[in-house]
Parts: sequence; C-alpha cells; structure tokens
Amino acid sequence: MQKKAISVAGSKLYGPYTPGVKAGSMIWLSGQIDVEAGDDIKSQTSGALAKIDALLEAAGVTKEAICYAQVLLDDINDFAAMNEVYGAWVENVVIKPARAAFEAGALPAGAKVEIVVQAIDSSE
Repeated sequence: MQKKAISVAGSKLYGPYTPGVKAGSMIWLSGQIDVEAGDDIKSQTSGALAKIDALLEAAGVTKEAICYAQVLLDDINDFAAMNEVYGAWVENVVIKPARAAFEAGALPAGAKVEIVVQAIDSSE
C-alpha cells in the first residue's frame, strides 16, 4: 500500500509535516489551525474547518467520510463557542464523527483551536 500526500496549494505549514496522508482507504489530516481567520474562537474554528474541507476535497472525499475528530482548545472555556460552529458544520452529516475535545495549552502559532480528523474513503 502506497502513501499519498494530501495538500492544498498555498496552505501555510507550521512545522515539518504533511497536511494529510492517504494510505489505501484511510485518510489522516494533520491538526488544522487558522490564526489568520481572526482572533476569536468562532473565526478560528470556521477557518480550521474550511481547511479540513479543502484537504478532504483534495483527498477525493467529503466530511461524510470523517470517522473521528479531535479538537484541541487553548482554553476549555471556549468549548461552547467552538461547539456551536462545529455543530453547524456537521449538521447535515448523516453519521456524525466520533469526537474528543480537550484543553491543550500553547497550540501552534498562538491558535485558539486545532482540529485533527481521520476519515475513510469508502470508494477505495
């Protein structure tokens, strides 16, 4: 089984990693942040989810393929605001991903939220 890199042209990287990797039907996306989206949790959550959408599209799937999401928050008190944006994002997903969310201070680039997802391409 060969690994394939998943990326979107022009995306900013914050370290030595690949934005996404696909091996067979499995898709792993690196944690996505978007500090350029704004200084508040809702803007950064929307930006991170937009990056996830773009990477999933580059992998040939949609958010329907996500099986697991991990949400890292700089401040757990931002959970409700993040959850509002995330909930709207998955509102029409038939089987919503399993998810964990927790506080993990000192996220890259001073981000308020980082979101990691794993998906399966059922067409493989």
